Amino acid sequence: MRRDELYLVDMIEAAAAATTFVQDVDEAAFLASDLIQSAVLQKLLVIGEAAGRVSPEIRDRWPDVPWRSVTGFRNIAVHAYFEVDWSIVWRIATTALRELQEQLATLLKAEFPLVASQLDQPH
Repeated sequence: MRRDELYLVDMIEAAAAATTFVQDVDEAAFLASDLIQSAVLQKLLVIGEAAGRVSPEIRDRWPDVPWRSVTGFRNIAVHAYFEVDWSIVWRIATTALRELQEQLATLLKAEFPLVASQLDQPH
């Protein structure tokens, strides 16, 4: 079984990627682009899947991280894919992900400082 810190890194990296995908587009361009929509949704699914695998101990120690919302979105997107509200996906990608990334970075630094320091290093 993978360790919590690996799931947290997956979440942080996926959030960063999704944020980058929408960085230079407006909502209209996002809604018109199947490519960008698919890319962002895939990263949101990674975030939701990884969040669901983080141990209950970590989730309990960090109740301000929206674990249930993140995993809930993933479940809805996977099971009701043809009903995805792309305006909600846009809002998540352009607002909620930044805050989530900050929360996860704080968590990673507190719980796994060595991993957090490696994440800050250029590849």
